[in-house]
Amino acid sequence: MSYLNSSRLTLISLWLGAAVFFSAVVAPSAFSALRSFDLPNAGEIAGTIVTRTLSVVNVTGFIVGIFLLLTLFARPSKGRVASIIEFICISVVMIATGVGHWVIAARMRALRAAMVIPIDQVPITDARRIAFNSLHVYSVNALGIAMIAALVTIILIARSSRS
Repeated sequence: MSYLNSSRLTLISLWLGAAVFFSAVVAPSAFSALRSFDLPNAGEIAGTIVTRTLSVVNVTGFIVGIFLLLTLFARPSKGRVASIIEFICISVVMIATGVGHWVIAARMRALRAAMVIPIDQVPITDARRIAFNSLHVYSVNALGIAMIAALVTIILIARSSRS
């Protein structure tokens, strides 16, 4: 395996590992731990922690995607179709993490600021809370799509290195 492919595989694997760890451990643990103290604004505090951590995951995914795209055609190609699929998957990672950070999360932060009081105290029927919850679903879906695309990218890079 070339140094370039090894670097590419390492970076996307590290990012995917961080994204999985965030999704499976960090986010649920932050909410669970803080809510166990029965704080009136536990969701607000946990949300702030999760938002900041997710920012790192999303921006890092976008940066890793840029590196992967720049180096995609610098390495010896093992097949045109595989290269096209890899290009698409890397693009999906970049789009999903970019939209997740610069569009969805930005709108969620704006809604939280507009609520003035902690989100835990905003009625579930409030239009801002409904919009926030809807954006949360989009955020989860965007990260999930990026993670699936990253996994396919890992398989393609590993397969091309093996050949």
